[in-house]
Amino acid sequence: MKCNILKSVIKFFTDFHFAVLTTFVFSFTINSGLAQSNDDCLMCHDDPNFKEKINGRLVSLYLNPSIFNKSVHADLECTDCHSEINPEETPHRTEYTPVDCGTCHDEEASLYKECLHGKAKANGDRLAPNCQDCHGKHDILPVKDHNSAVSPMKIPYLCGRCHREGTEVQLQRNIPQDRILENYSESIHGEGLLVKGLIVAATCVSCHSAHRILPHTDPRSTISRNNIASTCTKCHAEIETVHRKVIKGELWEKQSHILPACVDCHQPHQIRKVFYDYGMADKDCLSCHDNPKIKSTVDGRSLFVNYTELKGSRHDRISCSQCHSEVNVSKRRPCETITKKVECSSCHEEIGNEYSKSTHGTLFANKDENAPTCKECHGTHGVLGKLNTESPTFATNIPTLCARCHREGEKAAIRYKGSEKDIIKHYTESIHGKGLLKSGLTVTATCTDCHTAHMELPHTNEESSINPKNVASTCGNCHHGIENQFMKSIHSPLVANTDKQLPGCADCHSAHTIKRTDAEGFKLEIMDQCGRCHKKIAETYFDTYHGKVSQLGYTKTAKCYDCHGAHDILPPSNPNSRLSRQNVVNTCKTCHPSANRQFAGYLTHATHHDPVKYPILFWTFWGMTGLLVGTFFIAGLHTILWLPKSLQWRRKLKEMHSEENLNDQDNNSENNLEDKHE
Repeated sequence: MKCNILKSVIKFFTDFHFAVLTTFVFSFTINSGLAQSNDDCLMCHDDPNFKEKINGRLVSLYLNPSIFNKSVHADLECTDCHSEINPEETPHRTEYTPVDCGTCHDEEASLYKECLHGKAKANGDRLAPNCQDCHGKHDILPVKDHNSAVSPMKIPYLCGRCHREGTEVQLQRNIPQDRILENYSESIHGEGLLVKGLIVAATCVSCHSAHRILPHTDPRSTISRNNIASTCTKCHAEIETVHRKVIKGELWEKQSHILPACVDCHQPHQIRKVFYDYGMADKDCLSCHDNPKIKSTVDGRSLFVNYTELKGSRHDRISCSQCHSEVNVSKRRPCETITKKVECSSCHEEIGNEYSKSTHGTLFANKDENAPTCKECHGTHGVLGKLNTESPTFATNIPTLCARCHREGEKAAIRYKGSEKDIIKHYTESIHGKGLLKSGLTVTATCTDCHTAHMELPHTNEESSINPKNVASTCGNCHHGIENQFMKSIHSPLVANTDKQLPGCADCHSAHTIKRTDAEGFKLEIMDQCGRCHKKIAETYFDTYHGKVSQLGYTKTAKCYDCHGAHDILPPSNPNSRLSRQNVVNTCKTCHPSANRQFAGYLTHATHHDPVKYPILFWTFWGMTGLLVGTFFIAGLHTILWLPKSLQWRRKLKEMHSEENLNDQDNNSENNLEDKHE
């Protein structure tokens, strides 16, 4: 009993001394300044569940170290920003005190105080943004990092949080401009940034600045009437020279070296490359070309322009002089200086480059009269988008459009020397053609989906979309899942290590006569398709029960694809193969539900012609064949040897039959005489 009491006393003093020592060490650590390191702060703040009440509201105080370490402030200590924190007090604070970014960024802070946002914040406007609202808190990234909240690609979305239609800022604050974000997205700047990904395109901060956003009425503002030109010329350095070419000099320069405000012509958020009613306007062209009777004095063709049709086209915002760029406003007839045809690639440069490489473009470059041009497919003044049902490039109209030249007997078909014949007819009868023309499925493959719209090349060209190397990816544009299977199969050039030509989509499905894979004809034909490459294996298959029944026209019997797969063919050694040891029983069960491991041991391609692979079958076949031949030989020899004796007996039998017949005749005669006497 005394021993137990003594042990308890010793344990108490030991624990007490340990606690005192721990407290001393912790206190020393705090007093020595080490507790102010990030690691010490993260002892609590890296807990996702760490929350405290601040300003009477429960707030998460969690800090993700991995995110912070990637930020621009990764080299700073927590106390560099949170300088008011006293590490000895826990909790550190009960009221929120915003971090003063101006401690380090004094220039930006002074600009912010002058701007609309800063003044609104100073007045206690709850909607006014601060540094953290735009840049973030612990996850601030450099502007050049595409993940940064203030990278050029994200600026419209960042500003749009407050300035798009329907937000509290837009509804409750006096902002003269409306639909700001929508108009910007449709402008030439917005398309350059958001559609083409040009990060040099002007964003909100390019015009309004980043930290000193002022109203246009403030003479210090970057968008004030006196400053707007210098703001625009930061990017458009040669704008004055350019405008002299398209607008009369007296308009562009009223006084020496003074530009008119850019926004006088270009709407602030809806800027487009447009022509205005100064100099060479559409109405000047229509003074002549609005007459239905106007004709060319050179070749007599009509020069009438249906302006209503033009304004209903894709080019409704394009001026005549933008396409017919050689017009000269100083002439009585501005168009008399035009010497060249319209060059569509001036605007559609990428498409123009593709066309120049294509077969069509090559023929045009060689001045072939049969070469199709842009206007033959798209039209002239009435160009419509490919989603417009009236457009010749609408999906259901594509076969008719291409058939103008490629139907049998037309100019392109006559030039064609390849093996494909009746292309248009075969396409209309194919699964693609029926889906498009009969079922109206506009997502069905058309000529341009396979051959592309502007870069048609022969299949022998490695850049062609129908080159054997590219066919899988071309078909994969629609049949993406099938492409993924095929590219992992043994037929894929990425998997097969062989110099032999590997089969592609067109080898099994053809090019223009593609059938449904569940059609009876396709199921029977596919056996021959496989046999073109796997000739010996096909011969062994047709020796089996499955093969012989298939030859009789029964499609329900197992074919190559039933066992090996269609697009996911893998060697049996691959665990994912349908014929691997793990999967072969399930493969057999698709037709034979009661199949087991022993059943799956059936030799599907067994042949008696291969003594190496199937020696038992080989020797059994020849043994039985030898036995059969030997039996027939002995039987034949026996028959031949017995033949003379057989003929001899036959003669004797005939003689015996003759004697018997004579005796019978004599007996009959005697009986007849006796009857007469009686």
